[in-house]
Amino acid sequence: MTTETTVREDEGVTGFWRLVPEPSLDVVRRWGWASVVANIGIVVTGGLVRLTGSGLGCPTWPSCTDASYVPHSALGIHGAIEFGNRMLGFVVGVIAILTWLVVMRYRPRRTDLRRLATAAALGIPLQAVIGGISVLTGLNPWIVSAHFLVSPIIITLTVSMMRRSRTSPYPHTPPVVRALATACVVAVWLAVALGTLVTGAGPHSGDPDTGRNGFDETVISQLHADVVFGLLGVTIGLVIATRVTATSRALRKLAAWLLAMELLQGAVGFTQYFTGLPWGLVLIHMFFAGVLIALVTAVYGERGTPAT
Repeated sequence: MTTETTVREDEGVTGFWRLVPEPSLDVVRRWGWASVVANIGIVVTGGLVRLTGSGLGCPTWPSCTDASYVPHSALGIHGAIEFGNRMLGFVVGVIAILTWLVVMRYRPRRTDLRRLATAAALGIPLQAVIGGISVLTGLNPWIVSAHFLVSPIIITLTVSMMRRSRTSPYPHTPPVVRALATACVVAVWLAVALGTLVTGAGPHSGDPDTGRNGFDETVISQLHADVVFGLLGVTIGLVIATRVTATSRALRKLAAWLLAMELLQGAVGFTQYFTGLPWGLVLIHMFFAGVLIALVTAVYGERGTPAT
């Protein structure tokens, strides 16, 4: 991009956009990181709401009660936990908007980054509405699962945006590495989706009076574990493939980190299952799920272009 072209594009920036300093790609990536961290944080606080039985701590939505937008003392600790999660949602929304503004102001224009930032920002109100519906339906387990899955989607969009903001060209990658990276994405998402069904069938419903999704907890947990074993196998294959083929150093490192996180996540998952699902371990498991989504998205984004 020539200086003349860049100046010509910037001449079209008027009004409000002039108030936003023109960022570098490093600034874009820093705001992307802030968004990823915030969304993993909302996964953890949302898990805390559910695991402490605080899902109806604020019994209505968008206000906390019929008479107030904030909880009162009669709602106790459950009201405070639920309201705290809602407030963090506002923080996540502000970070998403600021990330969007930074991407929109970046010059030269990057349509791919703009689309990803816009989709991620729109995910915040979507998640809030689904969360409100979950409260209004008494924590229907299917809606609660959908509410959770929005966060991994936003994390995926944001990490994809950061990977695309790179300035160096993508390396050529052997087909086997590209195929295994794609398989890892599919397996991680299947494991995460099944994990929400396991939670929906288990004891941590968010409120003592909430119904479950009807799945047999043992059967759905076994299916979830089977998918995790398959994921580990595919990831081990990816790690080996990145080391015996001409693959970028960045992808080799990311594949190794992905395998390490899967092993750690699996250890926590099995421990929580055989110890009666203590809520502390379940919360760690949810945190690792957010990190795992970010890592596998980075692996997919680093898979490069087909080798010629």
